[in-house]
Amino acid sequence: MSYKTLLFDLSDNVAMISFNRPDRLNALSIELLRELAAALEAVARSDARALLLTGEGRAFCAGADLLEVQAQWPMDLKHLLNTYYLPPIQALAELKIPVVTAINGLAAGAGLSFALSADIVLAAQSSYLMLAFANIGLVPDAGATWFVAKAVGRMKALEMALTGDKVPAQKAEQIGLITRAVDDEALMDEARSLARKLAERPTVALGLIRQQFRTGLTGTLEETFAAEAENQGVAGATADFAEAVAAFGEKRPPIFKGK
Repeated sequence: MSYKTLLFDLSDNVAMISFNRPDRLNALSIELLRELAAALEAVARSDARALLLTGEGRAFCAGADLLEVQAQWPMDLKHLLNTYYLPPIQALAELKIPVVTAINGLAAGAGLSFALSADIVLAAQSSYLMLAFANIGLVPDAGATWFVAKAVGRMKALEMALTGDKVPAQKAEQIGLITRAVDDEALMDEARSLARKLAERPTVALGLIRQQFRTGLTGTLEETFAAEAENQGVAGATADFAEAVAAFGEKRPPIFKGK
């Protein structure tokens, strides 16, 4: 499938999706959101064992396209969120492979939600993140309330949401909002290397791990233990676990097939 607002590539078992509206700082149009949902469905059906998400040009994503909102004003924002934003956010959450984000510039509003939906978030040193909703009289959406608060806690999340101030990449790393800030020129090489590394690991277990942590972040100890036991039963029956046991006995590195 070809896309107008995205770039899509699949190689070395790594799927790469790039927002591709650089003239609009990759602002989220309805067309882009539709294509993103379709691209994520394609990733889920493919043999990809990791996903890398980034943006073209000088921004990761500036959030909702306000020119599109203005052109269709008055717009039912609740309908917009439920119809177009929820499907790709859900698809990212439900993927059974690890997800890496490379933030190559501004990540604001709902764009920040997509950036933080990954399991590992790298950001260029020159980039910055914003919960910019209050600056235009709105509230955080597209899961931003959950993503940010789970990452940095209530007080820092409220500071970001109420002030709408920029958070530079280095500070974002310090407060736990992202995984790591890296030199601008090294960002994509490091992100691709990391995605390839994850694609060589035991895919079923990694997919279960990302789901299990969602349970752990919201569930009780008993619910989390039950999820761990259930998932361990599945992981323990995989060919990759059998390979790891054999490799241990043979004193060699395991070769995982993602099965």
